[in-house]
Amino acid sequence: MKKMNKYQGFTLIEIMIVVMIIGILLAIAVPNFVRARDTSRASTCVANLKQIDSAKEQYAMENRLGAGAAVTQANIVPNYVRTFPSCASGGTYVISVVGNNPSCAYVTTDARHALP
Repeated sequence: MKKMNKYQGFTLIEIMIVVMIIGILLAIAVPNFVRARDTSRASTCVANLKQIDSAKEQYAMENRLGAGAAVTQANIVPNYVRTFPSCASGGTYVISVVGNNPSCAYVTTDARHALP
């Protein structure tokens, strides 16, 4: 009869190989998740800028303001935008004057946090 070893399990080498494979998968996946998160935040920021621009233009039309007229957050918040949005990346929004696009003050290397 064959004698059974009472300590059967994984060797240290097998465990190290599994840990190494998991590390390689994480090294591939994490940058993709970070890139997807940044892209999502930029898309949210652009959508918020469009919402602010639309509210600003509606306010300007109803009050017969011309190009270059100043519009503040207090002018658009309760009636044209329920709550003033905030940038998902932590930037602040500048409403700008009528005729100019609102902008986000978030510093980035590309122009993803701006209206096209």
